[in-house]
Amino acid sequence: MKILIPLLCLLTSLIGTSAFAAEEQNDFSYYGFEPEIVTNYISKGKKLGFVRISVELMVKNPADLVAVEHHDPLLRSAIVEILGNQTEEKIKSLTGREEIRRECYDTVNQLLTKETGQAAVVNLLFTRYLYD
Repeated sequence: MKILIPLLCLLTSLIGTSAFAAEEQNDFSYYGFEPEIVTNYISKGKKLGFVRISVELMVKNPADLVAVEHHDPLLRSAIVEILGNQTEEKIKSLTGREEIRRECYDTVNQLLTKETGQAAVVNLLFTRYLYD
């Protein structure tokens, strides 16, 4: 029993150290589009539908923030175009929202790859998503 307690302490410290080292290696940074993105979407009837979103881009390397910031207008334009081509049903459903998020993520990385030679974005998050 006396040997088991120090062994458990050693094992716990090793696990904690390796988890902390893994967190240090993943030094993610975020870039948020300012101001929020507001655009119209395809709606039924005579009422004009709009969507207002806040978008955060997660990059693995903080140095990639410079490239993302430099290409902000291009990336914003692509996201606005994607949103503007969506139907009301897709905008208002949870599965549709995820499909839109995924399409925005893929497009942003394609554009960054074309412009900088690398897909810098690890994830794209909608931190606010309002529609009418």
